[in-house]
Amino acid sequence: MGTAQRLGVGDEAPDFTLPDADGVPVSLSSKRGRSVIVYFYPAAMTPGCTKEAIDFRDSRDDFAAAGYEVIGISPDPVARLAEFRDAEDLTFPLLSDADRSVMTAYGAYGEKQLYGRTVTGVIRSTFVLDAEGHILQARYGIKATGHVESLRRALEV
Repeated sequence: MGTAQRLGVGDEAPDFTLPDADGVPVSLSSKRGRSVIVYFYPAAMTPGCTKEAIDFRDSRDDFAAAGYEVIGISPDPVARLAEFRDAEDLTFPLLSDADRSVMTAYGAYGEKQLYGRTVTGVIRSTFVLDAEGHILQARYGIKATGHVESLRRALEV
């Protein structure tokens, strides 16, 4: 697998329907009329992904007050997402993209550098979508630590 096709500002965000941590289907199209932050992370309950999720959890009220809903997506199975949500008191939807098709559509799955080696995997990425489903920001290859604070500054939240 080569480099993933990346999305950019102004592109229409690919629609998706994925199960949440309780197995309930969630569609991006059901969020039309609201701004959404969609972030892709490699694996629940790993140190970096936990830090990022906690930062989103702790900023959720501020994002909501500014009109943004947060959704996290990983390839983890539904049961693992439920365990992660419950262990960390996460207050936003975690969705399972087990076959990585949504990640691939967003360019968040493909070749990346990991400890100096080229590997294929989840590319930690975040997308800010407007109420019509167009991309306002596309961030690829981000670091877990400091990412949410950087996003807050950029969105003036």
